Amino acid sequence: MRVLILGIDGYIGWPLALREITKGNTVAGVDSFFTRKRVKEVNSDSVTPIPSFPERLKRLKEKTGKTINFYRGDASDPKFIFDVIKKEKPEAIVHLAEQRSAPYSMLGLKQATDTMVKNIVSTLNLIYAVKEYVPDAHILKLGTMGEYGTPNVDIPEGFFEVEYNGRKDFLPFPKQAGSWYHWTKVHDSNNLMFANRVWKTRITDVMQGVVYGTRTKEIDETGLFTRFDIDEVWGTALNRFCSQAVIGVPLTPYGKGGQTRGFLSLEDSITCLDLALSNPPDHGEYRVFNQFDEHYSVMQLARMVKEVYERDFHEKAEIRSVPNPRVEAEEHYYNPAHVKLAELGYRRSRELQEETSIILKDLSSFKDRIENLKGVIYPRTFWKESPLN
Repeated sequence: MRVLILGIDGYIGWPLALREITKGNTVAGVDSFFTRKRVKEVNSDSVTPIPSFPERLKRLKEKTGKTINFYRGDASDPKFIFDVIKKEKPEAIVHLAEQRSAPYSMLGLKQATDTMVKNIVSTLNLIYAVKEYVPDAHILKLGTMGEYGTPNVDIPEGFFEVEYNGRKDFLPFPKQAGSWYHWTKVHDSNNLMFANRVWKTRITDVMQGVVYGTRTKEIDETGLFTRFDIDEVWGTALNRFCSQAVIGVPLTPYGKGGQTRGFLSLEDSITCLDLALSNPPDHGEYRVFNQFDEHYSVMQLARMVKEVYERDFHEKAEIRSVPNPRVEAEEHYYNPAHVKLAELGYRRSRELQEETSIILKDLSSFKDRIENLKGVIYPRTFWKESPLN
C-alpha cells in the first residue's frame, strides 16, 4: 500500500511511518516543521532528543535499509499539496498536518487565526486534491475526543439516533469543543462529512484521546525516538506529571482535577491507526472511531504517577493543585463509547501503570534536559486573558 503521512515529523507521524515501513508499505511524508519552530518560540524543546529530519531519514536508512519520499512544505498551500498527491498517487493519506495545541490556539488572536486558517484550509486542500487525482483513496484524519466536549449524556462513536416531535433520524452527535483548536477539528469533521456526501470520498475520522508514551516496538528496534513535549503549551497533563516527578517538584493538576478524558498509549495509538489503514472504509463510506482505552480524571493520573514513581524510584512525590488556566468543567459526567476498533481486532498492549513506569525510566535518562525546561511547565496561557497579539 502507498501511504502518504501529512505531519510525518510529529509525535504520532514518525512512529506511524516506522510502523508502515516495517510492514512493507511504501511511505511518503510531508512536514513544514511547524511544531519544532513553535516549541522553540515558547523556549521549550523535546525532552527525548530528536535529530533533524534529514538525519532521521539517514539513520532510518542505515538501520532498516528503508527510505521515505519526503516533501518539505505546508499543507495549507494548495499547490504544494496538489503537486505531492499528483506525484505520489497514494492509496491512503493520514492527515496529521495541523496545529495540534489547544493552549497555542488560545494565546491570542494571531495564534487563533493561524490555527483556524491552517487547520481548516489544509483539510480542504486535501479533500480537493484527493477528488482531483486519487478519488478512491482513503483519507484518515486524526481528530480528537475533545470535539465532543463533556456533555451530560453518553457519547456515541460519531452518530446517534434522535427522536424529536415524533420523528427519528440518525445524526452526528452535537459537538461542544473547548478551544479554538478543538473547534477547527469540528469544522474538519463537518467538511469531511460533506465531501463524503457529495463526492463519496472514503474517510475515517478518528476521535483520538490523549496519547502518552515514549516508545513503540519500532522505536525499541531502531532507537529512533519520537518527540516528547512537557511544556504547558505543547505537552499534556501526563507528560507534565511524569517530568515533574523525575525532577522532584510537585505534580500540578489544574483546579479540582476532575477533568476526565480518554487516554491510550503511543504504541496503541499507532496500532489503531494501522488497523484503520489495513481495514479501509468502503467506497463512499464515512466512519468515526473513538480511539482510546480508558478514561481517567486528571487527579487520578497525578495519583497514579505518584504511586508508580514512589514504587520504582523509592522517593516521595507530592501533588499540589494549581489554579486552572482553562475554561472547562472540572467535575463532569463522561462515558464515551469505543467499540469499532475492538471489532477490527484491537487489543490494548500495556496497562497505563506499566506504560507510565517506562515513561518515567526514559525521562530519568534525560533529567538534565527536564531541569532546563522546568520554567515552561507551569501554566502561563489563560483562556480568559487571550490578548490581541
